[in-house]
Amino acid sequence: MIDIKLIRENPELVKKNCCRRGCTVDIDELVRIDSEYRAAVQKVELLRAERNRLSKECRDNPEAREQVKSMKDELARLEALMVELSDILDEKMSWLPNMLDVSVPDGKDDADNFELRKEGVLPQFTFKPRDHQELGEMLDIIDTQRGAKVAQAGFYYWKGKGAQLCNAMYFWVQQQLNARGFTTFLTPCVAKEKTLFGTGYLPFFADQTFGLKDSDLALIGTSEQTLVGYHADELLEGEKLPLMYSAFTPCFRTEAGSYGKASRGIFRVHQFHKVEQIVFCRPEDSVKYHEFCLENEELLLRQLGIPYRVVNVCVGDMGAPGYKKYDIEAYFAGFGTYREVTSNTNLTDFQARRLNIRFKDKDGNKNFVHTISATAVTDRVAIAILENNQQADGSVIIPEVLRSLTGFDRIEPVK
Repeated sequence: MIDIKLIRENPELVKKNCCRRGCTVDIDELVRIDSEYRAAVQKVELLRAERNRLSKECRDNPEAREQVKSMKDELARLEALMVELSDILDEKMSWLPNMLDVSVPDGKDDADNFELRKEGVLPQFTFKPRDHQELGEMLDIIDTQRGAKVAQAGFYYWKGKGAQLCNAMYFWVQQQLNARGFTTFLTPCVAKEKTLFGTGYLPFFADQTFGLKDSDLALIGTSEQTLVGYHADELLEGEKLPLMYSAFTPCFRTEAGSYGKASRGIFRVHQFHKVEQIVFCRPEDSVKYHEFCLENEELLLRQLGIPYRVVNVCVGDMGAPGYKKYDIEAYFAGFGTYREVTSNTNLTDFQARRLNIRFKDKDGNKNFVHTISATAVTDRVAIAILENNQQADGSVIIPEVLRSLTGFDRIEPVK
């Protein structure tokens, strides 16, 4: 939710932002409704004040009693109008995307994202590298056929040493984030509609959500939803900011609209696992912590030995709640290209306004926090490990930092 004051004071700036982001909300109409709402509120407040004044005279003044009675119908009408206008205003405001940082590049989709830098050395092979699907079958560590049998296409099993690799990676990542100041959570895997709305997934990404029948709940698409929702309707102590949280959860997405995109293997699926970074901070610090989360993502990939590139995400590939977003694309030897593994978004006060998350500074002033949501790792990082560390015989070398946790240094093909 953006600040209504910005719309009142600079509607042309908001119009320009909406146009750039493809938003069809009529800003002029929104300004008109807001003006009518504020006028109704003012009339209600004046009538209530006058009613209260006259009520004190009712015992000894029959004329005052009649005036109070005559106000009742008008006050009821104005209060109903005020509620109606407020509902209309809220509904239209809910569709407004966040403002964009000036550095966000133009573009229609991820092909237009701007490359900031490449890091790492691409693996060299004396053979044609296999993708993770082929490796997973050779090593008997990924099973998509039984995932489809038990659930449907887009669900899968990690098994054996593949599951051990994933467990080691996720545990190691959480330990790395703990060392960098994050508090670890295990969160619910469902969230209320209010939470999904507050974090900006509704109404913008309603088609990506698995709702639960006969319930006000949906499976989470990311622990961002439950971690940010954790402080809904709370007043935080400014001196304790930033609050930095991480969680490991399964994530569920319908992947609506992904038909035709590269889908071999388990790169694009309905359920995956993820460690998320969430930061609540002061407005003046959100740029700093946006960069801090990116630093964490890069540090993890470097230690895992995965080559990657960092991109500044263009407007066409940016979700409505985002102010600025970085993606990291790891190199996948089996695909022979870079593919997205993490996203890192500065959401400014967009989520905080929708969820009413504020902080109080030492002088007693209250303001909305800013939030940062950044992936640490997902299953995609595990399959990047498989593709980049494969050997000619199909075996896979385990990154050194994970070996003490896996208990082995390579995965051998099944004989």
